[in-house]
Amino acid sequence: MSADLLTRLPYAVFLGLMGEETDQGVRVTMPFADSLIGNPMLPALHGGSTAALLEMTAIVQVAATYPRLRLPKPINVTVSYLRTGRPRDTHALARISRAGRRVAHVTAQAWQGDSADPIAALTAHFLLQEENPR
Repeated sequence: MSADLLTRLPYAVFLGLMGEETDQGVRVTMPFADSLIGNPMLPALHGGSTAALLEMTAIVQVAATYPRLRLPKPINVTVSYLRTGRPRDTHALARISRAGRRVAHVTAQAWQGDSADPIAALTAHFLLQEENPR
């Protein structure tokens, strides 16, 4: 159900993101496409597409954990690029580290092949809002 949220997010649709619910949370996959290449000399994935994958994964995880809330709004997002993203499918998984009444702290990692070798990591805070605030 929460993985279906990706079909309602225009940029997620543009990137071709697909979600799958697992026992660890919602795993999001970004299938490789030539349009995602940022450096054709290597070739390497564009950092913006990797960052978008991580941010969308975090949003979907927060929305899955708190389904009565409106779509979480990012307060701040930091992405660390750990290694070059190669031209292949990329996966991401997010974890909510801590959530209060108004703010959630979320971490996420993206990998290709082995999840123990992430290509990028995200740390973010999201504003949690009720569906019908009073």
